[in-house]
Amino acid sequence: MSLLRLCSLSKGLPGRLLQEQRRLTLLCNADPCHGCLKLRTHVHDKSPAERPWVLFRRSYSAGIPKKMDGKKRTWEQTRLLDVLDARIQQLQMDGVLDVMRSEVQFVRTSQMEATPVKVVKTLAKEREPLGARKDGDQDRLVSKTQPSRWMEKLKQEKWNKSKRQLKLDQNAKHKSLQGSHVADSKGKASGAKSDNPNPKTDSKKAAAGSLLDRASSKGESLLAKVEDLDHRLNQWEEPEGTERLLEDREGNKYGDAQLSIRSFLEACIFNEDVERAQRCLMDYHRNLSRRKQLSINTYNIMMHVWAKKGSLGHIGRLFVLVEEAGLKPNLDSYTAALECMGRSPHCSNRVISRCLQQLEEDGFSVEDLFKQCVFREDEREMVLKAVQTVHPGFLPHVDAEMKICSSPLVHDFYTKRESAVYPKLDFPLAELGERFSRQLAMEQAGSVTIESVEASKPLTEHMIQMRELLAQLRSHWHQSLLQAFRESKMHLGSSGQKSWRMNLYPYLCLLEDKEYVDIMLQAVTSLPPTGESLLIMAKELGSKIYNKYSIRKKTKSSMVDKISTIYQRYAELLARDTQLNEFLPREHWVRLEEELNSGPSLLSDDTHWPHILVVQLGTHLVELLVREVKVHSNVLSPAQETKLIPVLYHMYTFRSNRQVGFIKPHPILTQILSEAVETTLTFDSYVMPMLCPPVPWTSPKFGAYILTPTKLMRCVEGAIQHQLLLEKCQDQDLHAVLDSLNQLGNCAWRINQPILDIIISIFNDKGSDKLDIPPPVSEAPRMPSMAPHGEEQGSQADKASFKRELAKCKKKGTEMHSLRMDALYKLSIANHMRDQLFWFPHNMDFRGRTYPCPPYFNHLGSDVTRAVLLFAEGKPLGPHGLDWIKIHLVNLTGLKKRDSLRERLQYANRIMDDILDSADKPLTGRKWWMNADEPWQALACCMEIANASRSPDHTEYISYFPVHQDGSCNGLQHYAALGRDVIGATSVNLMPCEVPQDVYSGVAQQVEEFRARDAEKGLKVAQVLEGFINRKVVKQTVMTVVYGVTRYGGRLQIEKRLKEIEEFPKEHVWDASHYLVQQVFTSLKEMFTGTREIQDWLTESARLIAKSGSSVEWVTPLGLPIVQPYHRTKNTILKSNIQFLSLQISHDVSERPDTVKQKNAFPPNFIHSLDSTHMMLTALYCYSAGLTFVSVHDCFWTHAVTVDVMNKVCREQFVALHSQPILQDLSNFLLDKYGACLPGDRRNKKFLEYRRMLELLSKVPQTGNFDLQRVKESTYFFS
Repeated sequence: MSLLRLCSLSKGLPGRLLQEQRRLTLLCNADPCHGCLKLRTHVHDKSPAERPWVLFRRSYSAGIPKKMDGKKRTWEQTRLLDVLDARIQQLQMDGVLDVMRSEVQFVRTSQMEATPVKVVKTLAKEREPLGARKDGDQDRLVSKTQPSRWMEKLKQEKWNKSKRQLKLDQNAKHKSLQGSHVADSKGKASGAKSDNPNPKTDSKKAAAGSLLDRASSKGESLLAKVEDLDHRLNQWEEPEGTERLLEDREGNKYGDAQLSIRSFLEACIFNEDVERAQRCLMDYHRNLSRRKQLSINTYNIMMHVWAKKGSLGHIGRLFVLVEEAGLKPNLDSYTAALECMGRSPHCSNRVISRCLQQLEEDGFSVEDLFKQCVFREDEREMVLKAVQTVHPGFLPHVDAEMKICSSPLVHDFYTKRESAVYPKLDFPLAELGERFSRQLAMEQAGSVTIESVEASKPLTEHMIQMRELLAQLRSHWHQSLLQAFRESKMHLGSSGQKSWRMNLYPYLCLLEDKEYVDIMLQAVTSLPPTGESLLIMAKELGSKIYNKYSIRKKTKSSMVDKISTIYQRYAELLARDTQLNEFLPREHWVRLEEELNSGPSLLSDDTHWPHILVVQLGTHLVELLVREVKVHSNVLSPAQETKLIPVLYHMYTFRSNRQVGFIKPHPILTQILSEAVETTLTFDSYVMPMLCPPVPWTSPKFGAYILTPTKLMRCVEGAIQHQLLLEKCQDQDLHAVLDSLNQLGNCAWRINQPILDIIISIFNDKGSDKLDIPPPVSEAPRMPSMAPHGEEQGSQADKASFKRELAKCKKKGTEMHSLRMDALYKLSIANHMRDQLFWFPHNMDFRGRTYPCPPYFNHLGSDVTRAVLLFAEGKPLGPHGLDWIKIHLVNLTGLKKRDSLRERLQYANRIMDDILDSADKPLTGRKWWMNADEPWQALACCMEIANASRSPDHTEYISYFPVHQDGSCNGLQHYAALGRDVIGATSVNLMPCEVPQDVYSGVAQQVEEFRARDAEKGLKVAQVLEGFINRKVVKQTVMTVVYGVTRYGGRLQIEKRLKEIEEFPKEHVWDASHYLVQQVFTSLKEMFTGTREIQDWLTESARLIAKSGSSVEWVTPLGLPIVQPYHRTKNTILKSNIQFLSLQISHDVSERPDTVKQKNAFPPNFIHSLDSTHMMLTALYCYSAGLTFVSVHDCFWTHAVTVDVMNKVCREQFVALHSQPILQDLSNFLLDKYGACLPGDRRNKKFLEYRRMLELLSKVPQTGNFDLQRVKESTYFFS
């Protein structure tokens, strides 16, 4: 932008240079590159005292033309011609394409100037340079300051054997081409002799200028052709789709290097250390190799800093740097410029007009600024002020029409709302507002301290002493850590290393020093006695710092006030005492945000710290802990010698033949903590359930918690391709997915207090393995001990046995401690929430499966955690509600699986005495409930049945109890529906039957037939297995085959089941499991022929796609984009003083895909994406019907009175989903995605593989004749 350049220059012009005004006026309408070049050269001709650039001079980057000797410059031009000639001949010798030689174009700034300019290239089909005018010269050129792509590929390209073999087939053509090039070379050589100007003679200057003019005619086409050749050579080996997984819509790259730079700049700016940030940016910009790591968003970060200060000169210079880097300004760049103009009281209208004109010439509009840009603080007002200076009546347009999701599956949901009855929460508006304030305060605090449920033992004198000792030690550790932390920060801040080498200093200034120390000491307290790996501990510490920083950043940007205002009005949609009920939560929030559009945007464009940065920061803190936290060795035994010893030790251990760094507490610390018996636990705020309804998801960047950063799609640490893929989607394509997550998150919960009290009593009474309540570590088996001098006198076998037993006991103790702490966390959180109502915000994994965000306590947990949860809203049972609760109880017992619903209900009525006895005397009665498959949920169900049956009218009884309807081997149901397989559909209850079909029993029966046949033939292993094949042995393998389990994995599953049978001879376990897994796979292949064909097609398609160099991608029927993050493992070494950490990264898209993982994971992941789609559809249509609905994947929950309605919706949406041409749509998508990169040589092996891939992708498996409409009549589809 020429005017911005001039703004950066004009402020530094001294008074005696007013005569330059005419020159500057001419430059306003001139090409910016030529104009600035003239100005710079003109300045260089003056004496140093007269140069107007002195005040603004910066170190020259490699992209700014310098005055140099003409002879040397011409020699470089001649050398470049030779390189190009050699390159063309090389390409032609490989038979890729015929190329005609051209010459290279050079630019002269003036006939009177002797300084040549760099080689340049037109951006003919890309864009005009910033500041270029449409009516100007069409032959303008832009300086390229970084190497062209052909130069990079000239150095890096790997020539394939197949392409070198083409020389044998094209000898005749090569000879003729070589002959023509010989003639061209002679002409070039003669031209090179004359192209040797002598700067001492004007005649030779003129000759050189004439040569440059002649050379300027064809150079562009030559460079373009060379680039095209290299692109064609590499397009098969490096598919563009893989590279673009780390790019956003504008082409900005988001690799670890780019994210690290952006994170560093943002941290510096948050600390108000602008000088450090500017120096870092400039150092990267000056170096061509490092400049490649900069994107336009990196420059924009600094633009916004100077915009806040109203420094238009700095903005202009950053635009110059953007041009030098060969980048194109985006909307955020223009936002920063306009913001700066809005803050500058003396900015002229002409400058603003020119900025808006350039914005439009680059293909943007002023409306785009307000629709697409993310504003902070008062940026929006400043931009609007600048625009209204030129266009006084301008106001951003508010789009009143809501865009509809394009998926036909939800068309009726969004368009036919006349009969919709959206549910409201059973809370008044004032209470929702008060709950929001409490949740906001909890998130701003960052952590929550709660009481532990472990029985508080009587307070003894020794316990008091241990607690006082622990308090003294923590106080001393806090002082030592605080001093060491400040010293390390001072050292990093004043280190003399190169400024472009980013260190941790800015990240150690984001919070108060005390906060870092508190986080470190909390990690010491929560460290298990067996220790934790350095990598995990470092990652947890780094993540806590990032979360606190993100919350602090939002608070600082005035976002909290705006969220509070919008939420208070949003709650009107949910409260029971308001009339508003015509919008979905997402729609209402978006409308409110558009109405209250002043102030900061709620969307966050903050950079997510790369995984390696999080680990590096955490490692630095762990290092301080190990070095500074010490204790006297005689603190517990005063009689011993006194010396300071570390509280934490860094050691190494082996895991799967890998050496792993470990941080282990000293036994003194473990003893002090155990004897002090502390009764509180401290958690991060996001671990706790929310105290108010979650913020609705409105985009991939906003939703769930109020301030705590949350990803819409959870993924492997460091993988960001999923987030970028979501952000590239059209907003309306994600509406159905976002609305389903909002529906799940808006379900309120409460605690089932009687069940919780019973569980806590057993937990504190040494637990119970049978009831899945872990016992304390004190109940762990004792370590074996050998007799005195046993190691010296015992045999080698005895020593080996002793070591095995010792390792077994250690492993058992570690497992018991882990399980005990997990149960302690869950029960303590439940006990803390016992008198409150709460919510679980939801997000999803990369396949679309939904999960609650709180990690410990939620309804996806074990039988224990599910049993203590009730819906917060109660509903009358109605005429059939009690019957559904009784059927649900029988389902929980695991009995009567092959009986009809009527027979299950009759069985429940027959055992009413046992049910009532369990409810009244759970721990002292007949304890019938303890023998159920899910004992704690069964006990909760017994109590609900007892309360309902004893009420005056059970139909009016208000029930908060969730009733489950579970899919019958849901993965196979989707396969059977895809293949329209009649036999398979019947086996998994898609076909209506009088009694439920049990696919597991069916497989077990068929395997038994195979076994009996082989036993008659004399096969020993078949004879040994007689009487041991049952449903339980084969169930896990059958269930997981659909999700990609291999024969090896299936054998391990069956081996585990056989070992659980006490009567089975252990010496035959391996042979029997090997035999059975083969029979199970054979049985499934015969029962589900269509399923196996589809699974094989998916597997082979993924194999060929991955082999071609691409990750497998697809889009669900609801429009959710999915990419598999399986790539070849890359080891990254993170150097630190404590240890060199080897980070194994398997999600880096710059690495080739892992073919084995890609092909094995595609079938199960694809089926998971379908079952998540079915669940989301059911959630949406249940919401429009006014139902309370939650799910655990393929298990759907609702009130007893609405089970029939939910069952109807569930079946209708399954039929609607599979009525779509799912496999054909997948085939079309894959062909469009991977069918564009055709290898050049048809005889190449890769071309044959490519053709085979296209043939396979286009050959969709044939389907059977099963009628999907029969699913609507199937009682046991979900039951």
